[in-house]
Amino acid sequence: MLFKMIKKTYQIKGMDCGACAKMIELDLEDMGVNASCNYETQTLTVNLPDDKSEKKVLQSVKKSGYEIVS
Repeated sequence: MLFKMIKKTYQIKGMDCGACAKMIELDLEDMGVNASCNYETQTLTVNLPDDKSEKKVLQSVKKSGYEIVS
């Protein structure tokens, strides 16, 4: 069975350096989410297996001290 991944991009507020972006990526990868975070553009792009995973991503980013801007 093939699963269609859902690609989402978020604007992140509160990153101070490239290491912040890397920490977000690593936290999400530990959860099994393929993530790419860019400090320069202040964006986070994730590939989610389902809509339920999005809530976990948002909670993880907030828990790390960053804000997702709508």
